[in-house]
Amino acid sequence: MATKKINIDVVGMTCAACSARVEKALNKHEGVVSAAVNLLANKASIEFDTDKVKPEDLIKTIEKTGYEVPLVKKTLIVEGMTCAACSARVEKVLNKLDGVVNASVNLSTNKAIVEFPSGAIDDDTLVKTIEKAGYKAELEVERDLDREKELREKEIKSLKTSFIISAALSLPLFSAMFFHMAGYHNILTNGWFQLILATPVQFIIGYRFYKGAFNSLRGGGANMDVLVSMGTSAAYFYSIYNLIKGVDEFYFEASAVIITLILLGKTFEAVAKGKTSEAIKKLMGLQPKTARVIRNGVEEDIPIEKVDIGDIIVVRPGERIPVDGIIVDGNSAVDESMITGESIPIDKGVGDEVIGATINKFGTFKFEATKIGKDTVLSQIVKLVEDAQGSKAPVQRLADKISGIFVPVVVVIALVTVLGFTLIKGDFNTGLINAVAVLVIACPCALGLATPTAIMVGTGKGAEKGILIKSGEHLERAHKMNTIIFDKTGTITKGEPEVTDILTFEGIDRDEVLRIAASVEKTSEHPLGQAIVKKGEEELLRLTEPDKFMAVPGKGLQASYEGKEVLIGNRKLMQDNNISIEMGEKDLLRLEEEGKTAMLISIDNRLVGIIAVADQIKETSKNAIEELKSMGLDVYMITGDNERTARAIAKEVGITNVLAEVLPENKADVVEQIKKEGKDVGMVGDGINDAPALAAADVGFAIGTGTDIAMEAADITLMRGDLQGVVTAIRLSHRTMKTIKQNLFWAFFYNSIGIPFAALGFLNPMIAGAAMAFSSVSVVTNSLRLKKFNN
Repeated sequence: MATKKINIDVVGMTCAACSARVEKALNKHEGVVSAAVNLLANKASIEFDTDKVKPEDLIKTIEKTGYEVPLVKKTLIVEGMTCAACSARVEKVLNKLDGVVNASVNLSTNKAIVEFPSGAIDDDTLVKTIEKAGYKAELEVERDLDREKELREKEIKSLKTSFIISAALSLPLFSAMFFHMAGYHNILTNGWFQLILATPVQFIIGYRFYKGAFNSLRGGGANMDVLVSMGTSAAYFYSIYNLIKGVDEFYFEASAVIITLILLGKTFEAVAKGKTSEAIKKLMGLQPKTARVIRNGVEEDIPIEKVDIGDIIVVRPGERIPVDGIIVDGNSAVDESMITGESIPIDKGVGDEVIGATINKFGTFKFEATKIGKDTVLSQIVKLVEDAQGSKAPVQRLADKISGIFVPVVVVIALVTVLGFTLIKGDFNTGLINAVAVLVIACPCALGLATPTAIMVGTGKGAEKGILIKSGEHLERAHKMNTIIFDKTGTITKGEPEVTDILTFEGIDRDEVLRIAASVEKTSEHPLGQAIVKKGEEELLRLTEPDKFMAVPGKGLQASYEGKEVLIGNRKLMQDNNISIEMGEKDLLRLEEEGKTAMLISIDNRLVGIIAVADQIKETSKNAIEELKSMGLDVYMITGDNERTARAIAKEVGITNVLAEVLPENKADVVEQIKKEGKDVGMVGDGINDAPALAAADVGFAIGTGTDIAMEAADITLMRGDLQGVVTAIRLSHRTMKTIKQNLFWAFFYNSIGIPFAALGFLNPMIAGAAMAFSSVSVVTNSLRLKKFNN
């Protein structure tokens, strides 16, 4: 049994009963060896069997008891990783650390992202753990694109220089092979001359491979550098052996040309990998460097870092808005396409919000800064994209497992090849050369780059189109999704209802019914209530606050107003209060069949009127739903409206699966119920009451015009309120997963075909080296094709 200890901070415990409840829940969990909860320290100390339970399961158990577990996420820059075996090794040692909930290492970005409960582990431990594995590491405090660019350019320059020198020394050796085959002997075919040319390539140019191999083996693993070092060293030293013995058979050209070709491949790979993160560079490049603020009545340009919340900032036509804020003077049209993907400029006036990095098109305006630094929309988008690009999709798990044992297996195959040819055919020379080919053709790099490069480009492309995907896992889930549920209000419809009909009974004056209803609804935040208030204000009625107000979720509201008991809501509310609606039933049915939401109004237990409200359907809703259905998805609409109203609206947009009269607190249960039918469910919503359903779905889509809570609960955020974004997100997931599968197929196919061919002698070591060098380049290049995705 492999056990691990972890200390978890628990927030919210107030007494011994709290700690006892958490401790009891943990000790009941399968796989937990022991759990102790300290109320004073607010910590849970847990020992568990890693084969039976994961740290995230323990955290969920604590959260189910009603307490919070704050997690810390650290990003480390890792130097020295050359292939998937390296990243797999670093990931393995980090995940073994006591306290680590999850560690993910990305070979494309050379970064490790580690999650752990607050206080469970310190930074030095993380760095030292990676260093013990044979690599250099440092914490990324704040992303510095200029430094990243400088390091990448330095690496590419070093690789180019090494390649040029290596190629210059290898070319004569390569030529000597043809002279030797033709039977000509000159200085190029002289063994000692070849030794002089090959030695600097092997030990000076090739030093990077020996160093990488040493660090890897010292850390208890084996990577691509081990294979290259073993293969080229075998050819080089066997040639020296033959030279000393006087045998005119050398393989100096093989060792030198292999190193040269691998360096060429690594150069192309470094250039291509730099292009996969262009989306982040573009986003971060949108941030203006300065802002024009008014201080002490004087306009002055200051660095963006020195802007404070509350500063009044001036923006002129053509300038980028420096930070997020609210317009206090002036108006304009703002181009938000770089954030939302919406190509048409949005009109803005006093009281409207503006987003940093968007472009002021026409007028000059002043706005008050409300969000700065890491709190701005742009910074949040950049962080979300960075997290997504550093994440892994479940499809990569098989590649990771294979990468962990890949190098030792290849070394065994190479040894078997040498022994097989020597013992069976009595031909050590051929066996050795074939073994060298086996060692240098094997490429764990392609396996390691297959998934992360595609995710980096895919999530980056999504960000360009106003689609923010939280992780590779959610991208893969969106690809598997076969059912999608749309909330009605604010998602399919605009969420801006208007009063269409006001009916009264028992001789009550129309304006009086509207005045009372609008006054009572003033306290409500519900869109339907706000529509009634707006109508009352438009008709210049005198509205006053109610004496008492109480919302009845899913039914309506009840209030005391001017000494009267007022109820506004649906049939259920009236039935619960024994109020007859017989006189309004006919009108109620008619309004509902027209797709309107009809609200019954009673005063002192008498039905006095009906106010009908209609919410306009978004222009793109019908087309988006048709496209989703054509993609094979089952489409549902969920709403609190009654069956008739719901079906009338659903009919307009082409939805036949209607979930009506669902209370807000029951939406998540409905999602769970559909999941139990074996369906992979997506949920699209925009409001606070959608958050539980978004979290319950396999994939939650939050409409960007909605609330922060909904976006927090969602897996994919659409910066526009346009449902076409859902279609684009799903299509992007399909394209990205198709690219990942192509990459993995190529990586597996290449290795499964190349290694046997090399072992049987069908591949010259130099050809094998060239194939290995360009296998990873092909994977990265294939991922870069995603940049051409349009819709």
